[in-house]
Amino acid sequence: MSTDSLALLRKNAGKDITALAEEHFKHDLQDSDRDALLSAASKISTHVAVGSLLGLGLGAFLAFRIRRTRMQMFNAFRAHEKPTHVRFADGREETIPDVGPLMRPSTFGDIAAYTFFGFGGLFLGGEAGVLTGSASAAKTISRDAGGRERIETAFRRFRADVLRKEADAIDKKKGVTELLGF
Repeated sequence: MSTDSLALLRKNAGKDITALAEEHFKHDLQDSDRDALLSAASKISTHVAVGSLLGLGLGAFLAFRIRRTRMQMFNAFRAHEKPTHVRFADGREETIPDVGPLMRPSTFGDIAAYTFFGFGGLFLGGEAGVLTGSASAAKTISRDAGGRERIETAFRRFRADVLRKEADAIDKKKGVTELLGF
């Protein structure tokens, strides 16, 4: 599993693209624009961290509830009287195996429930944090109309430079395996 699967662990695209972004950040923007972008970035990371923690907590809570429900069902099943034989119409009688021990909750099942519910909650909470953080960051950037235009212009220039760099890298590669990174 890649670390990009979890929003909490996502990082940047690479050193060369980061350096290019820093260059645009320093030269194309004013101080107020930089402050707005830094504030927006911190809002996203805060939302992701809080969402991931809430998701992890929710996953653990749901795993606990599932475990308790499984135990209650097992105890209810064990307490009821169960038939031991089946008599068919032709008079033949067959024994019914006891499936009680097979239905008993196990430590492995508990570990699996906590693990999968925990990771599921971490994933869903982190992604919800990305969505709410992005919305909050967009509000932060949109407050100043002039700053928003400068930020959008700087971003367009940055994307154009990234695309030029990618096109140069594609032109330098010779074979399909080099192009795809194999």
